[in-house]
Amino acid sequence: MTVILKGIRHSNAMISFLKSAYLLGEPIEGHPPERVQLAIQRQQDQSEVLIASVQLLLVLVFAVLYFLSPKTFSQDTMFAPVPYALFAYFSFSVCRLIWAINWRLPGWVLSISVIADMSLLLFLIWSFHIQYQQPPSFYLKAPTLLYVFIFIALRALRFELRYVLLAGFTAAIGWLILMSYAIYESGGMNVITDDYVLYTMSHKILIGAEFDKVISILIVTAILALVIARARRLLINSVSQATAARDLSRFFSPEIADQITHSENWIKPGTGQIRSAAILHCDLQGFTKLSMEKPANEVIELLAEYQARMVPIIQSHGGAIDKFLGDGILATFGAVENSDSFAADCMQALDEMMLEAGNWEKERISEGLSPQYIRFTAASGQILFGAVGDESRLEYTVIGEPVNLAAKLDKHAKDEKAQTVVTLECFETALAQGYKPAQQNEIRAARHVGGVTGLVDLVVVGDPA
Repeated sequence: MTVILKGIRHSNAMISFLKSAYLLGEPIEGHPPERVQLAIQRQQDQSEVLIASVQLLLVLVFAVLYFLSPKTFSQDTMFAPVPYALFAYFSFSVCRLIWAINWRLPGWVLSISVIADMSLLLFLIWSFHIQYQQPPSFYLKAPTLLYVFIFIALRALRFELRYVLLAGFTAAIGWLILMSYAIYESGGMNVITDDYVLYTMSHKILIGAEFDKVISILIVTAILALVIARARRLLINSVSQATAARDLSRFFSPEIADQITHSENWIKPGTGQIRSAAILHCDLQGFTKLSMEKPANEVIELLAEYQARMVPIIQSHGGAIDKFLGDGILATFGAVENSDSFAADCMQALDEMMLEAGNWEKERISEGLSPQYIRFTAASGQILFGAVGDESRLEYTVIGEPVNLAAKLDKHAKDEKAQTVVTLECFETALAQGYKPAQQNEIRAARHVGGVTGLVDLVVVGDPA
């Protein structure tokens, strides 16, 4: 009883240390959003598969080492428990791995798994004195105890404090029980010594040496607990940022979202770069009037269908959505990232979008719905791409003559009676970059475009509207 009480006092001291260690770290739980919690849970599910796989590998290693190592006990020994324990642990590990791959392991199964790991290991250690026909104190000197630290560290893969603590305390309490059993079965206090040399040369028990083992187990557990407490906070932050980055790409183009999340420096307003780029503008004809006549839900559904058809085409050709302007879409090619084919990419996207717009019109007519016509315009040249706003609200955007010209050509296209109008500069740049026109094109030189000083050379792409 005295031995157990001493062990409890040491354990209480280590619990106090663990609490202090935990408080050194930032709070690890908090209340992250549900989507972040689900992402973390998926990470933990993957960790469970990894843990189960490592457990299976360990038992196979133990089995190989056991069967290859020379046996120093008598072949006439009645009881050799190691093969049975290894087989039981192998069966348990296989079942656990299958469960982890196909289903989510509940907390009680994980707790039982931790206790089972330690119990099987300690059982193997306990069985040594029977297998080798020695007094119980014999197993206290078994180096197999070192495997305890492997099983404690294994629980760190899940990034949950409770399972590391459970593994450590199970090992510590288990060793105290084995020590108490050895003292009781070996003759009580008569087997205890304080002579280290006698301890190493006989079956005597040195209490201090056994408590050193327990304290080592608890200290390693405490250090791992502190590491896990801090690592879990980093995990939550990492998953939160990854989730935010995915959400960010839904509100910004993937290229801009990537720039925001991977920027090496703090993004400040007023910073930008001059680049050669192509600007594409498209919108639905007559949408303003339609939005006043149709129910709100019908208008939004129409807008969503239109954008769902056009946006993927833009992105598939390397374009980035700068903004949605009601029924308008403003896209850039070569603005977010330098490109040697910005104009060709823009023109190829225009060809495909015109084809898709024609298909959409036919589909709506076949369904008995009013057809929707889309107008496309594009211009190219030097633009300024950067962040504008203030510290509390930033926006990446493009500024420059091509941006204004693409927007103004939208109104001018009505005068040209054309569905798609691009500047001659944009068209010739695209040709120089390898663009091969998919449709008939007509050059219309020296055109007056409202709001633009001077004359503009234009190209009507495809048949006039």
